Amino acid sequence: MKTIIFIGVNKSGSSREAVKAAEQLGYYTVVFTDSEKQIKQRKEYPDIHQLILLDTINIEDLKEQIRTLQHKGNEITAITSFIDQHVYTASILADEFCRNCLSTDTIFIMENKEEQRKFFINEAFTPTFVLVEKEIPIPRAAIPTKLNYPVMVKNSKSCGSKDVLFADNIEQLQKSATRLREKYPDDAIIIEEYIDGEQYLVEVVVHKGQILIAAIIQQEITRGKRFIVTGYSVLAKVQSDIEEGIGKVVQSITSKLKIENGAYHLELRLGADGWKLIEINPRISGGAMNRMIQAAFGFNLVEETLKMLTGDTPSLAKKTNNFVFTQYVIIDYKGVLAKVTGKGRATRSPGVVEVYVKPRKGAIIQPPLSMGHRYAYVIATGETMEEAKQLAKEAAKEIEFHIIENE
Repeated sequence: MKTIIFIGVNKSGSSREAVKAAEQLGYYTVVFTDSEKQIKQRKEYPDIHQLILLDTINIEDLKEQIRTLQHKGNEITAITSFIDQHVYTASILADEFCRNCLSTDTIFIMENKEEQRKFFINEAFTPTFVLVEKEIPIPRAAIPTKLNYPVMVKNSKSCGSKDVLFADNIEQLQKSATRLREKYPDDAIIIEEYIDGEQYLVEVVVHKGQILIAAIIQQEITRGKRFIVTGYSVLAKVQSDIEEGIGKVVQSITSKLKIENGAYHLELRLGADGWKLIEINPRISGGAMNRMIQAAFGFNLVEETLKMLTGDTPSLAKKTNNFVFTQYVIIDYKGVLAKVTGKGRATRSPGVVEVYVKPRKGAIIQPPLSMGHRYAYVIATGETMEEAKQLAKEAAKEIEFHIIENE
């Protein structure tokens, strides 16, 4: 039987929708997971034909399990992952066990912020940055002087706003760099200029050298202890200068990385000196991204990505062209979730196409330190982007997390 193997899956979001899409395309779905909780909740994953518990970091264990599947008669059509830390591993395995249309070397560059910055060091879209290698200590003398404040301090393997710190002066920079070095002694630290400007996310699929831009999304960022994206405007109409500027960056990145086939997303900021690359990731964005693109344009991006991976031709032809806004819900204090109210009212609100609440009763929830600490979202459409945004925000206000605060 034709089988697609997924390394890791979340309970919801793009990675789960990719598994569902694979099943709908007629493939036997296998998921390797390191989550015992998912095994205990096995009945909640009916779209996964085989859910296998193993160490997803141990590549030899993964290979042994793939060989076992082959011996049982599974024809491995694709090995993939829609989870950030497993995309490179999946491509390594695909190189060995099936036809891999992706470049594993390219994925390695995209998956690691240190490699990204070094690879694109001479490009106009690269922010000014300094790389502090793991062997270099963090005394005050090692802090760069060529950068103006504020700056961003990042772990080179960070994702989802985790371990990305803002520093407004030398003392904050010193403290942030020291914190990251203590937490990740084997990783490099990136110190780079802070770009003040609107931020956009761009979803891209490349098929046989043809670049297909699936969506351009303007992001709304809430700044607390971290920079957390809490709002997404899927642009049904894009200003010509913005579309042209983003198109040039996408073309340059695709060309320089020599991408013939692949799916990736960029985060870009439009600053005083033009477009600057915040980061690249070799997969679709997680969370509600696939759902909001589907609400806007009518196609299923993860399904089209799977078609590309399995040798078929993806199509990103728009079936609709709706203004869509997605509002995420975060909380202000930490505690144990007693209950959630208002989901029904939010769902029945005008323009709302989907409401999702992530945590269950008894879960410990907290103010956001990463994108994973966003606990609900509302997707809404409108006649204009302003209307879609207003409808989503009003509906999101209905959702209330009742928390027993930790003492």
